[in-house]
Amino acid sequence: MNLNILHEKKVDGGELLTISGELDAYTAPKLKETILPLVDVERASVTLDLKDTDYMDSTGIGVIIAAYKQSCKRNGTLVVQNLTPRVSRLFDITGLSEIITIDDIKKEETT
Repeated sequence: MNLNILHEKKVDGGELLTISGELDAYTAPKLKETILPLVDVERASVTLDLKDTDYMDSTGIGVIIAAYKQSCKRNGTLVVQNLTPRVSRLFDITGLSEIITIDDIKKEETT
């Protein structure tokens, strides 16, 4: 179980977190401690790039929901981009795709 988080500043001043690996009960705390301080800033703009996220379970979804709620409280934005088909399906099943802004969904098939 491996999770890597690359944190970069975007040209527009927002934050970009590129997540690679598995986002599950074991690794989700690492994302939580990285993302929550970023969204706890007034009008913060945070983008999660999940193009290399191979697997996500309900714990990972919970961290994203917590970040989304905190972002809303602070009048910020949280955008998720480049979902793999597997993670995209999870967002659809849970209804998150109706709540959180999703950009650039990957179209390739899961193996």
